[in-house]
Amino acid sequence: MKKIIYTLGVLIIVIFANISCDDTLDLAPIDYYGSGNFWKTLSQTEAYVNGIHLDLRSTNFTRKFLMGEARGGLQKIGTSSQGLSTYNDIIKSNSIDGNNPGLSSWAGLYGNIFDCNLVIQMVEGSDIHKNNKEKVDVLLGQTYGIRALYYFTLYRAYGGVPLVTRVKVLDGQVSPTDLYTARATPKEIMDFIKSDIQKSLDYFGTYQDAGPINNVMWTKVASQMLAAEIYLWSAKVSLGNQKPAADDLSKAENYLLEVKNDSRFGLLNNFEDVFSAKNEKNKEIIFAINYADGEATSNAGDFVYAPQNMIGIFYDRNGKKIDTDILDLRGTGWQRYEYTNEFWLSFDEKDKRREATFMDYYNDKGDLEGTVLKKFLGSINSAGNRVFDTNEPFYRYADVLLMLAEVENMKGGDPAKYINEIRKRAYGNDFDAVADSYHNSDFKTNELEILKERDREFVYEGKRWYDVCRLKDAKDGKPLAFDNASTYRGLPVLKSNETHKLLWPVDKNTLNNDPLLKQTPGYKVGEQEEETW
Repeated sequence: MKKIIYTLGVLIIVIFANISCDDTLDLAPIDYYGSGNFWKTLSQTEAYVNGIHLDLRSTNFTRKFLMGEARGGLQKIGTSSQGLSTYNDIIKSNSIDGNNPGLSSWAGLYGNIFDCNLVIQMVEGSDIHKNNKEKVDVLLGQTYGIRALYYFTLYRAYGGVPLVTRVKVLDGQVSPTDLYTARATPKEIMDFIKSDIQKSLDYFGTYQDAGPINNVMWTKVASQMLAAEIYLWSAKVSLGNQKPAADDLSKAENYLLEVKNDSRFGLLNNFEDVFSAKNEKNKEIIFAINYADGEATSNAGDFVYAPQNMIGIFYDRNGKKIDTDILDLRGTGWQRYEYTNEFWLSFDEKDKRREATFMDYYNDKGDLEGTVLKKFLGSINSAGNRVFDTNEPFYRYADVLLMLAEVENMKGGDPAKYINEIRKRAYGNDFDAVADSYHNSDFKTNELEILKERDREFVYEGKRWYDVCRLKDAKDGKPLAFDNASTYRGLPVLKSNETHKLLWPVDKNTLNNDPLLKQTPGYKVGEQEEETW
């Protein structure tokens, strides 16, 4: 059975304003797992780290799609082709500013960081750790890896952010002034992220070097992939006082090659099979966010049609009126997000990814009206209902190949060998080694080709915005977000005077609640002073 139940260990820290710090920290209620009696057994620690994986799922859509893809220029704005008002247009149109930031409270990620900090603070070096070293090392490897992911997400969104590494109330810091935290510099945050991912890898050691992996739990290979992404970003993107280090690119390459040479992973022959709800532990998926009927489902329903808005209204590509629920949605779905027609039209007709990713539909004149997502449709449950329970890949083997293509381009080498591995799978038996192969070109042409392959490969996988920020028009040039070729519409994702929008603004309430915080450079909200790095 697909369903995996996460058991979240509940930790309740009770703070009373009129009780001394010592008294507060001595509280150990016997009727629940409190701060004084929770961290006593291995099973409690395992339960809490399982709960940290639940955090990953609870923030997945915001962290992955809204922060990682929606701003990338491939989303329709205003209304979908079915006439429904679309969501998060401020984000998708990059109309964010200090008064309309799109996200608030650091996207809610500090609550998740709190959970990671708590495990590290209470378990690392404790008796539980000493008495169960091999198992607790793995739990700490997971926790450090996931914390690195959260800070890397915040770094790519905001640059320098508050660096919080401990649960301050456990250290006796309970007054408001104790909890205020200014933004660290970008370099301080990047150095911390690199330190955390190294600690994760050190704790994993050789534990997961052999045997199958549970791809919905954070593993050593997930940390290797994250490390590769961190060092690739650091090698290509400068921010304030954070500059590329001489060995960033080689470290990214080494981590990628470790995964590439791991025989447990590889491309599936058929692109569509990667996303089958019946085949979620396939060799291509390195790490995924778990969904299960009766537990939690994804947001994919916001990307598909409502049957009443499709049946009897639109036509298929052969001019036949659509008279059935083609995707068997059974009344689910409500299209509030939609990819642009220009993007769909950019696919080669031989590219199997187009058919596996989208259902296209037309008006009575034969003009393309729009598309809906087919990639994460889930399954029909025991009650006969459509549920969007397909696990959503976070890292998969195709990412290894296309990041290696980026590394090769940065080195001045030939990225075509990696690009063509992806193309061969995409075209299947229709691949013509002469006509369909990519051939090495100049730096910008290579970067644009890598972007195009990533666009078609990773629809709704939370990568597009990061890609146009990281991929560049020259080795030391500007991000492709400013290039007209980046959106398939002859318009850039960002205007030339919107460099500050590579980062997000901080919302007004967050700034007002902490007098040490400053606004992201380039943004204003009221009289709030902006940060300088």
